[in-house]
Amino acid sequence: MDLSQLLDGLNASQREAVAAPPGHYLVLAGAGSGKTSVLTRRIAYLCTAEGTWPHAILAVTFTNKAAAEMRARVESLLATPHRGMWVGTFHGLANKMLRLHPKESDLAPGFQILDSDDQLRMFKRVHAEMKLDSEQFPPKNSMWLINAWKDEGLRPHSIQVGAHPQEPMMIDIYKAYQAACQRANAVDFAELLLRCQEMLLNYPALLLHYQQRFTHLLVDEFQDTNAVQYAWVRLLAGETGQAFAVGDDDQSIYSWRGARVENMQRFLQDFRASKFSEIRTIRLEQNYRSTRNILSAANAVIANNQARMGKALWSDASEGRLIQLFAAHDEQEEARFIVERIASSIDAGAKRSEHAILYRSNMQSRVLEEALMAKRMAYRVYGGLRFFERAEIKDALAYLRMLVNPNDDVSFERAVATPTRGVGEKTMDTLRAAAKGASMSLWQLLLSQLAMQADSDNADVQQSIRLIGKARTGLKTFSELIIALSEQAQHLELAALIERMLEQSRLLAHYQREEKAEEGRAENLEELVNVARRFEPPPLDQDSDNPELLTPLQSFLAYAALEAGEHQSKPWEDAVQLMTLHAAKGLEFHHVFISGVEEGLFPTQRAVDDGATALEEERRLAYVGITRARQQLTLSYAESRRRYGQMQFQRASRFISEIPSELLEELRPKRRAAGVQAAQTTHASSQFKLGGAVRHPLFGDGVLISAEGHGAYLRVEVRFADVGIKWLQLASSGLRAI
Repeated sequence: MDLSQLLDGLNASQREAVAAPPGHYLVLAGAGSGKTSVLTRRIAYLCTAEGTWPHAILAVTFTNKAAAEMRARVESLLATPHRGMWVGTFHGLANKMLRLHPKESDLAPGFQILDSDDQLRMFKRVHAEMKLDSEQFPPKNSMWLINAWKDEGLRPHSIQVGAHPQEPMMIDIYKAYQAACQRANAVDFAELLLRCQEMLLNYPALLLHYQQRFTHLLVDEFQDTNAVQYAWVRLLAGETGQAFAVGDDDQSIYSWRGARVENMQRFLQDFRASKFSEIRTIRLEQNYRSTRNILSAANAVIANNQARMGKALWSDASEGRLIQLFAAHDEQEEARFIVERIASSIDAGAKRSEHAILYRSNMQSRVLEEALMAKRMAYRVYGGLRFFERAEIKDALAYLRMLVNPNDDVSFERAVATPTRGVGEKTMDTLRAAAKGASMSLWQLLLSQLAMQADSDNADVQQSIRLIGKARTGLKTFSELIIALSEQAQHLELAALIERMLEQSRLLAHYQREEKAEEGRAENLEELVNVARRFEPPPLDQDSDNPELLTPLQSFLAYAALEAGEHQSKPWEDAVQLMTLHAAKGLEFHHVFISGVEEGLFPTQRAVDDGATALEEERRLAYVGITRARQQLTLSYAESRRRYGQMQFQRASRFISEIPSELLEELRPKRRAAGVQAAQTTHASSQFKLGGAVRHPLFGDGVLISAEGHGAYLRVEVRFADVGIKWLQLASSGLRAI
């Protein structure tokens, strides 16, 4: 083959990586630097220029899509299929190896791989067999922790028990779960890598076979490898395999699922001990995606991280437009601003799909969705669900529907199941059969059964289905909860009712306990309360002879049902893209909006509290977000945002201050200081003064401690004696000076 077709068009660093002589290489591939092209051309170069047998190449990446693309590109470059080449994901290749050696893997042929739903069902079964309280030991938490232990290469006997009182029980759960999987001839995803590694260690001859076979090991997205993945690659490389690791330590953003950015530093140390005395680092720093202003901003932000290997992106492209910065009054104005900007861009000829709105937390999507729908603009939530389609929101709505119509069997079954209350599938099967036989709803049957069992003299008690033990206690508590909430629904405002339901049902506490396993779900429930606060029931149809009179709760449920029924745009449709910053990795867009760039939100308060290591990962996430933009980047934040049921004053994120001011175009200057001054002067005639006493019809007496904005947007911060600090919009608050 003429090697020019592999090397032509590459810059000097790319050419160096593709045509590197024998040895170990760490390729630091910056965002938009063409790493996929380098990786695939390297494989083709090995097969042509070096005469490497395709069967001697092991190429690993993280997703099936990336693996398929890698294989297709290599076959296109070589102009022939190479089925013997091992190209795939870590899990896919480990699965292949285990199936080739059933005896050594201690698995029967045809073993089953558990997906996350299957795995959770297995954990629930184990918990039930161990008679564990699912509130104290949520199965999802067990699944998350045991998967994390496996990712660290830990078996029950090798876990050092720490100070946490639940750890000994979790180790017992791990043992019971492993025994259940072995009986079922099943493995989960984390088990694939760990068992494969153990198999190779236990059978030295087998290990030697694969070490001699795979003379070249190429690993993509190396910064995302966890402990067992790194150990697996190190084991297969042995003393003779040549490792070619491609990654970007500045884009390592998955520590919460076990990724270890330090593996890149370990690579330089561990592989130095092999027969290849030199390990070379090649930096791919030329970016082919973004304008120079965007790259300058990204470089300036990431430079604040101390623990990095160091590189600076550059481009031959134009400087491009300045990075736009918008300071909104609140999250609703922020959402309206973003959508209006997108609409203007579309009017100028751009496609909707060229625009992406990124955010740190899923709960931020709802207000953005509302603004997009108000503008009748098609959108798609990438890599996730629309707000009302999320499981935790459906759980909450099931409770609310029970308050309107307790005979709704679908809502009954969903609400009674979460949080767990000792009502298993066997009990539900019994209830369904009895309800069908008696032509009753599940709710009607439950009340009748509880009433009969409460009256031991009732002759019909013998016909009862005899609810006993935890099931009876759980169902009785559930019925009492629904009855109590139904009574409260008569006088509570909609948002207050939902808050009460989330608290008394323990639904919010349930998802808070599962915070690690289900990141952001508790926040989504809190955002549901904010949605209810913003909700305005549609006006009555005055032209109708019989207008339907709906309560606010009924109107809200109808609104939610219609929203859930309006399916988002299909992947191939032209639509604005919404996604978390994590989901945006690997993607690029003409115009990127990063919303909610505020302290406590991005970076998260947890990262701020946890210290430097967590903050550095948040900064890497900011770097990823910035480098998604090709031509235009817009950052926005809200000066006040409703969070956790209260309006909170927000500060612009430290990441904004890390961008040189000459790169920023502020679309609205910060107003807080000016707002305070305006409040002191403009409202002096109305007797509102900072430090002055005020009275609110609901919150009582307080002291005005600050203000921001002006005119209709003037907000005041008041410290109330009974309820603490509140932010209020002065014009509509009912506040008066005393």
